[in-house]
Amino acid sequence: MAYSTLMIEEGVARLTLNRPEVHNAFDDSLIAELNAHLEQLHTLAEAGDVRVVVLGSEGKSFSAGADLNWMKRMVDYDLEDNLADSRKLASLMHGLDTLPCPTVCRVQGAAFGGAVGLAACCDVVIASGKAKFCLSEVKIGLSPAVISPYVQRALGERQMRRYALTAEVMDAEIALALGLVHLVVEHDKLDDEVDAMLATLLAGSPQAQRATKALMAKVAQAPDSDATREHTCQVIAKLRVSQEGQEGLSSFFEKRRPAWADSNNTPHASERRS
Repeated sequence: MAYSTLMIEEGVARLTLNRPEVHNAFDDSLIAELNAHLEQLHTLAEAGDVRVVVLGSEGKSFSAGADLNWMKRMVDYDLEDNLADSRKLASLMHGLDTLPCPTVCRVQGAAFGGAVGLAACCDVVIASGKAKFCLSEVKIGLSPAVISPYVQRALGERQMRRYALTAEVMDAEIALALGLVHLVVEHDKLDDEVDAMLATLLAGSPQAQRATKALMAKVAQAPDSDATREHTCQVIAKLRVSQEGQEGLSSFFEKRRPAWADSNNTPHASERRS
């Protein structure tokens, strides 16, 4: 059975963890599959064939973190083996974080360890009221090292120190208050809210969303510098004279829907399983 699936239809890609029998825990095989899926998604998103990616999972839990059998194998790994494993996980987080299109994370239950990193790498996180989050690594003598840049960006340094050191469980409302989650909904309304967010995101200009996501990453590196200020000017000027920019302005003044909102923007629908 596939550890993960990728389904693409009408511009929406659904990347789904598919190990419900072990609470969608990570192992090296799942990480390799996700990295392969993300490589494909980067290409499709750059081409405009994928407009939004939804990251979710099957079963009761979003993800329990590291797989127990994988951790048992790690006991016999030397330093180089552990570095190789860690770099693959780092590639996964970076690949998800830098997808050119908007990403939505659907969290229906427990998200522990590395799963908190997956959520933090997504642009919008929608959680069921049953969701729980935990940076659990210190309880087994480890550290949330690879995911720390993304989770700390979401929580802020002060809250990251607390939850990374204590391994306390955050319920959905605490995760919302801390900024890890954007929206908490009733469990049976989760898919409705994800679909509503998809409709909202698909109403935006694909080109503008790609440019804006890249801009946010650039601004975060040096928010107050001459180079950043010039870059922001370049971005908006180029968008204004672009085809989509002109269409967006014209449709606004003409009180009509822009062209991208009336087309599915995908020349094909496909499904990939591995």
